[in-house]
Amino acid sequence: MSAATTRSRTPRTPDRLCAEAVGLAREAAEEAAAPGVVGEHTGVVAEGDRVVTHFFTAEEPGYRGWRWAVTVTRASRAKNVTLDETVLLPGPDAVLAPEWVPWSERLRPGDMGPGDLLPTEQDDLRLEPGYTGEDEPPPNSAVSHDMADHLDAEDADLTTRTPSRGAISAVAEEIGLRRARVLSRYGLHTAADRWEEEFGAKTPMAQAAPASCVSCGFLEPLSGSLRQAFGVCANEFSPADGRVVSLAFGCGGHSEAAVMPKPPRPAAPVLDSMAPDAFPLHSARTDEGGSVPPASTDESAAEDLGHS
Repeated sequence: MSAATTRSRTPRTPDRLCAEAVGLAREAAEEAAAPGVVGEHTGVVAEGDRVVTHFFTAEEPGYRGWRWAVTVTRASRAKNVTLDETVLLPGPDAVLAPEWVPWSERLRPGDMGPGDLLPTEQDDLRLEPGYTGEDEPPPNSAVSHDMADHLDAEDADLTTRTPSRGAISAVAEEIGLRRARVLSRYGLHTAADRWEEEFGAKTPMAQAAPASCVSCGFLEPLSGSLRQAFGVCANEFSPADGRVVSLAFGCGGHSEAAVMPKPPRPAAPVLDSMAPDAFPLHSARTDEGGSVPPASTDESAAEDLGHS
């Protein structure tokens, strides 16, 4: 083991004159702090040759465990100790605020509200240009920059026959491709991972489902490359209604899981006669022998009904 390594691991002995300058260090701490918040002297640490830091307890409310650190030093062969710096530092058991996290890492789904704007970085890995090429004419075009510079040098006139914007962007906007950037392959994979985790085949709902969404009539497939793996649920009674679901997901609202049969329709009534039946209101009189006399026929009634 070298001598340099031995010296680096050996604790330094504080300079005597600097270590004895407790009064100077306290005056500096009280000057920097509010009145009455500098507590007792808690220790001395050697920072280097003739460089010593004095620690004082911070009595200020809200700074529990913090301490005032006052660094003093002196020149070589000098007896006068001078002030170096004064700072408030947290101690080993100090109460600290949580580590600062950038807003882009703190943002969680559902945090955005009405009127909020979420900026997107220019080099976001989830996005890529919506169309290839630049908004510039080809190098050999009559309106290219190189050709324009050449004509300016020869004092010639240049007639512009194309719009100021590049032909690619103009055509893209005309056919409806107005998005400057679209999802990249990385963006597609991250979106698929999120959707698969929430509404995928490994969820408890899918494990207990009678069938998967790929055979459900309420599934509306997506367009593009994600069509082969995802769709949108359109069943208002499903827990995934209006959400992107995996084709391997499933729930109890599957369109073919339990098809209810139609109720049977009763048969139409069958009538063998449309004429009313005559029922006597009084019991028929019987003769002495107990026989019922034959009913008399009304010829006029029969004629009205069209019978002879």
